[in-house]
Amino acid sequence: MFLRSQALTLRSRTLFWIFALGFLSTGVQAQEIEARAYSNAPIGINFVTGGIAQVKSGTYKLTTEAISLTHILDVAGQSGRISLVLPYSELSGTGTLGGQAINASAEGLSDPMIKASVNLYGAPALSISEFKNYQQDLIIGASLAASIPWGKYNSDQMINVGGNRTVIQPGIGASQAVGPWRLELAGMASIYTSNANYLGNNTLSQNPVYSSETHVIYYFPNTAWISADATYFFGGQTYVNGTPVNSSQENWRFGTTLSYPVDKHHSIRLTGSTGVYSRTDTSYNAVGISWQYRWGGGL
Repeated sequence: MFLRSQALTLRSRTLFWIFALGFLSTGVQAQEIEARAYSNAPIGINFVTGGIAQVKSGTYKLTTEAISLTHILDVAGQSGRISLVLPYSELSGTGTLGGQAINASAEGLSDPMIKASVNLYGAPALSISEFKNYQQDLIIGASLAASIPWGKYNSDQMINVGGNRTVIQPGIGASQAVGPWRLELAGMASIYTSNANYLGNNTLSQNPVYSSETHVIYYFPNTAWISADATYFFGGQTYVNGTPVNSSQENWRFGTTLSYPVDKHHSIRLTGSTGVYSRTDTSYNAVGISWQYRWGGGL
């Protein structure tokens, strides 16, 4: 019964890890779908984004409010960016397994995330005045993200909004322009450190999760854009004290994103996604809305 309860716990934690760093973060979790992760922008521009997202799976509900800050910089003649995400989450829900009720109730600061990315080809570092004449062709980029285990964590609870472990995520991607369309493909690995204080002094460990995602984006004349998104991820088998407590994940998700510019400083973004296949029954539905303000670089 202990391992069966642990399996449900880890299923709930899987849902937590999907969005504990914020649905609005720049592709930090393998299960998240984010368009335009590899794109060009003028050097010196800053973005601050605030928003809210909600995830539902059965009776479980995770609500995350997040704020992120991004700065565009010159990296060896190509554009790069560095981002920091600060999320706050509330998780609730009740489930049963073998007649045993499993309650989830947690609230507090989730683990912050820092991400650095650089465009390796096709996205030269340009000022705002130079950027007006830029026409995208093929962009190839790479990224590295890491969560910081500063979130609220209680080792006596099965469910927490802090993970008490670090997630490191290297990624690579490409974006091809075809008229007003952008075709994107990216891949990423999520590598987990162990949590040595899981339900007391137990050790929770997890195999890496590998993911790929694709986006088809259309730009309107006013620079608004809409995308059709898809992601596939697999792996992530979990262990408690070296004993496997669930099988590897395998999931397909589809979604869409709409970004609308209010003016040259402000924009609004709407997101939504749903699971279409899950081998381990961890599908969920997610919706989110965010507001973005940009400044700097002579804007």
